[in-house]
Amino acid sequence: MQNKLIKVAKDTNLFLKNFIRKQKKTELSRAMNYGLFSGGKKIRSKILLDIGFLFKVNYKTLIAVGASVECIHAYSLIHDDLPCMDNDSLRRGKLSTHAKFGESTAVLAGNSLLTMAFEILTNSNLKINEKIKVNLIKKLSECSGHLGIAGGQFLDLRFEKKKISKNKIIDMEIKKTGKLFSFCCMAPAIIKYKNLKEIKFLEKTGSNIGLLFQIVDDLIDFKGSSKIAGKKTRKDIKKGKATLISLLGYKNAIKYRDKIKSKIINDLKKYGSRANNISETLNYILKRNK
Repeated sequence: MQNKLIKVAKDTNLFLKNFIRKQKKTELSRAMNYGLFSGGKKIRSKILLDIGFLFKVNYKTLIAVGASVECIHAYSLIHDDLPCMDNDSLRRGKLSTHAKFGESTAVLAGNSLLTMAFEILTNSNLKINEKIKVNLIKKLSECSGHLGIAGGQFLDLRFEKKKISKNKIIDMEIKKTGKLFSFCCMAPAIIKYKNLKEIKFLEKTGSNIGLLFQIVDDLIDFKGSSKIAGKKTRKDIKKGKATLISLLGYKNAIKYRDKIKSKIINDLKKYGSRANNISETLNYILKRNK
């Protein structure tokens, strides 16, 4: 599994470096590269490739689409770390982008990575049907804006130090984290002209994978070490964050996490042994705090 992740990260980073190299260098390039090539494991791209394997989507096409997802993810992390958001000075064991380059530069670098995601999807080198490109851009836009990541971050901040229901916490975490995973699961089916029912099924599966990922992330913050996490831990409690741990307790959150994982595996059984790659990735996500 580790070797597979390394290959995905290497190929995605190579694509992004080549894409950026062809653009004119600007004063923001350094900060963009800093936030983009910060050592992330590219879990979202791996899920995209796992689902792409089910439908025999071209590997290079998936890497390009995954690169656009990683731009969105990097932008969201840069903005999440800002003093006006979660105010984190560390990310993946090094200074966060605003701590390194200043707040205004970090905001603009994040904005630039957001727009670069759509540059990648509209590029003529991405050899897929133009209508499919438009559909992918529409879906990625929805997953990134107020219906997705931005909306989830808004709720995350709004819910601090408040008693929030389980359903509202789940809705917030699906928007904040699950929507981008939803896109990763939908994209290969969209590229292969699959029917709306299958696309909706994969969208829901992606939401569950994202929710699983977020619960694991919250568990790491609750009990994990800063060294392993690459950032300060125990922040959620200090800030009064609304999480499933704060609502259900640590042990019940673990039970809920395991229940979600079982549901995802059960739902993907219809794909047979072709879904083994996804199961392997899910197991890796669960072991992130170990």
